[in-house]
Amino acid sequence: MYIFIVVGVIAVLLALALLRFLKKPKVQERYKVTQDIDPYKIGISEIDRMEDGKDFEIYLCKLFNCLGYSDVYKTQDSRDFGADLVFTDREGYRNVLQAKRYAVTNPVGLGAVQEVYSCMRFYRAKKSIVITSSKYTTSCEQLASYNGVKLLDRNDLIRMIELFQEQQHSKVKDIIEAEPYLSLDSWDDYRNNSKVIKKDRKTEKYEKQTVL
Repeated sequence: MYIFIVVGVIAVLLALALLRFLKKPKVQERYKVTQDIDPYKIGISEIDRMEDGKDFEIYLCKLFNCLGYSDVYKTQDSRDFGADLVFTDREGYRNVLQAKRYAVTNPVGLGAVQEVYSCMRFYRAKKSIVITSSKYTTSCEQLASYNGVKLLDRNDLIRMIELFQEQQHSKVKDIIEAEPYLSLDSWDDYRNNSKVIKKDRKTEKYEKQTVL
């Protein structure tokens, strides 16, 4: 009798282990974005579940329109030259914006700053912004600070969503239009004759050949 009980217990444990092994992990359902989306019903969890970056761009376009910005339009998917969204702020300045819907573990690199900054003249914009659902690399933040590119990270995005859903539109605009962090580098050292300016090795080799 004792043997049957032991065998029964072992059988139950094996069955439970098999069920746990065969049970598929629950996949988080994707959030489908349509052209008539309501920004008031979208939070950071919905943004994290969006299919791709295009959905994030559509959301931001709707959000900026609801905020009352003028001249808001989403650029074409190809040949956008680095801007996903263009709008005019409260001071009348045109802004170009690049949207990066990245995972929290995937920070945005300096390529985003290079692209959005370089397209400003094409769109005749005065300011440039990058907004992401993630964070930025140190090199990205550094390059942005030297070029006056405004960076809005995940915390900024969450705060914008919260204020927007509380109908505090002006405070959302304050976040978007806040002056970017700037690193002001002095050129005094470059005027110092004793300072040795490092050159590229290929350039140095070319100069020596030219002299000879």
